[in-house]
Amino acid sequence: MATWSIVRFNVLSHYKIEVAFADGTTGVADLAPRLSQGPLGDGFDPLCDEEVFAKAYLEHGALTWPGGIDLAPDAMYQRIRESGTSTLAAKSRKVA
Repeated sequence: MATWSIVRFNVLSHYKIEVAFADGTTGVADLAPRLSQGPLGDGFDPLCDEEVFAKAYLEHGALTWPGGIDLAPDAMYQRIRESGTSTLAAKSRKVA
């Protein structure tokens, strides 16, 4: 099992998830900056619904949601090792 594989997680309020990796590293994945913006036409739109967000599960060491939405655990691991938090950045809204 890769050190960056997620072995446990806990869904927290406001689009955050506490994660634990195979090597014992722990931290928080904060998806609020992106998801609190609401639907923007990208692959993360379904997760803006907090009931859908709460349906996270582990698949092959990655946080995954129904519909095949997942987060790269290796990148999350690196950011959490550096700062304790991995943040899904806000997106710029298209201007008509």
